[in-house]
Amino acid sequence: MKRSKRGIFLRGMALALCLMMLAGALAGCGGGGNNGGGDAVSDGGGASAEVSPESLTLPLAEKATIYGLTNFPAGSESEPNNRTIFKRLEEATNVHVEWRTIQMDQWADKISLEMANAKTLPEFVFNAQFNDTDLLKYAKQGAIIALEDYIDAYMPNLQKVFEQAPEYRTMCTDENGHIWALPWIEQLGYEKTAIQTVGYMSYINTAWLDFLGLSMPTTVDEFEAVLLAFRDNADALKAQFNVQGDIIPMSCIMNDGDQDPCILINGFGEGIGDPDRGRHIAVNDDRQVVCTASQEGFKKGIEWLHKLYAEGLIDPEAFTQEWSTYVAKGKSGRYGCCFSWDIANIATLDGWAPLPALTADTRNITPANGSFTSGFDRGRCVVTAAAKNPALICVWLGQMYDPFQSPQNNWGTYGEDDDFDIFELGTNDAGEPMLKHAPLGDASPVEVREAESVNGPLAILDSYYDVYVTCPDDAQYRLDWIKDIYTPDMNSKYVFPNVFMNADDTKTISNLQADISTRINTAKSDWVMNGFTDADWQQLQTDLEAYRLSEYLSIFQKYLDAYYA
Repeated sequence: MKRSKRGIFLRGMALALCLMMLAGALAGCGGGGNNGGGDAVSDGGGASAEVSPESLTLPLAEKATIYGLTNFPAGSESEPNNRTIFKRLEEATNVHVEWRTIQMDQWADKISLEMANAKTLPEFVFNAQFNDTDLLKYAKQGAIIALEDYIDAYMPNLQKVFEQAPEYRTMCTDENGHIWALPWIEQLGYEKTAIQTVGYMSYINTAWLDFLGLSMPTTVDEFEAVLLAFRDNADALKAQFNVQGDIIPMSCIMNDGDQDPCILINGFGEGIGDPDRGRHIAVNDDRQVVCTASQEGFKKGIEWLHKLYAEGLIDPEAFTQEWSTYVAKGKSGRYGCCFSWDIANIATLDGWAPLPALTADTRNITPANGSFTSGFDRGRCVVTAAAKNPALICVWLGQMYDPFQSPQNNWGTYGEDDDFDIFELGTNDAGEPMLKHAPLGDASPVEVREAESVNGPLAILDSYYDVYVTCPDDAQYRLDWIKDIYTPDMNSKYVFPNVFMNADDTKTISNLQADISTRINTAKSDWVMNGFTDADWQQLQTDLEAYRLSEYLSIFQKYLDAYYA
């Protein structure tokens, strides 16, 4: 199929031939293993059922409608079909999607209710972001269908991804051989240079350092001295940089993903830190899974963070502030140090730099768990039992894995009728069309992407760069930072890999994690604010054992051992 004038590349249209060979085998049997709950009814119609498997050559001869559910970031376009990406996809495929949407910040509260209502169950959930517990639960309930047969029959673009990087198919497949969801894959770097190895990156205001004649700190003592200098020279900093509001030496959002400050405690004790704020686990150099909150380094690191707080160096709102407040204060130029995926989301690139690993008892950066296989989300999109024609839905979803389409879904598109675009349409060295990242100027990368991208299932492999798409500037400088600043200090040998546990273990881990993580996070916030005693520390360990920490760790250990076996 030729590329449309508007740039949608539906490569792999050998699909037509594939369908001719396979339609007879799958038509009438439904493919995909156990459909479960097949009497569930989609909200709004059955037009998708009118297209037979034998007619699934895109673009369809006659328009068909499928019914999906997705989400949108607050403050961005709420109607998916108003986004240029989906407009072009409809034009190129002749498939219309009737969407229902939920605002992203309400997704966690509402999606379980949506999945439980058979009367309004959509045919597919596009940007589901389901975890393993969700996938196995909905599979057992019959709310979602297995997709491995549909992938093999109707999704050649995804098949090519699995052929190039077979580990991803393994990571998508449960112990019974079923694939319950379509993945999101974003390769940027590899192993210790992967962009996901350090999520909660720390940044320091180099303009303030220069103004005060200070050097980049490399130890915890030097860092503390810098923060004290920021505090004690607040009036001079406000006057010099025209800061509106109080100077805040260091701000963060405690226990909030990339905004958490625990990268600072990597150098204490064993040098592990707390790189997995959801599960609080790490793998030590003896290849044993440990609880980070039971390590001496965690204890000493939290004691030090409390010292900073007691000295008035940490934002008092760090334990309660929302993202919007955090960003607003950063954009006002009030921070000396802060934490996030990208400093451009909080402040500006100019006048800021990543804070290197800080030496305390040792010097180390512990990579994030699962990061060695780069960006991966196993549960990004599901097809439900309400689907009248799963094959049609999978054919349409398969276009998301086209190597020209995936970057647009992930980051944004070109030719928009507004003031900015993520991409310009150019050519690669072979003279073929290629998406080139456009300069964003002063625009926040996250805001531009939220305005244009659609997310959902996609795959971007390292081999795509400079062929189908350029590496985004903000990803490239982040990759450079990791390679040059952090990778040399990544002395840990292992991270916990991305494994698909069975239903029983997934349920047990989920149940145990709820109590364990809540107890750790509560103690962490309390102790940074108020300090703690040895008795408090021992009580935390006692409570964690009461919450079955040993069993929790043993399950992770079983899968780690199997992975390396």
